[in-house]
Amino acid sequence: MAKKKGNRVQVILECTEHKESGMPGTSRYITTKNRKNTTSRLELKKYNPIMRKVTLHREIK
Repeated sequence: MAKKKGNRVQVILECTEHKESGMPGTSRYITTKNRKNTTSRLELKKYNPIMRKVTLHREIK
């Protein structure tokens, strides 16, 4: 039986610059966040292998 992790939830981060550029493909990362401490959407700088640079990734649904 699976354990409950409490307030930690899995979120998907998607590159914002890649979406605007119109290039094919997407850069996505999966991470976890604490729902109680971070109520707003998560924004992190991550590496985009398609664009070959570090870009801003925002949490999507």
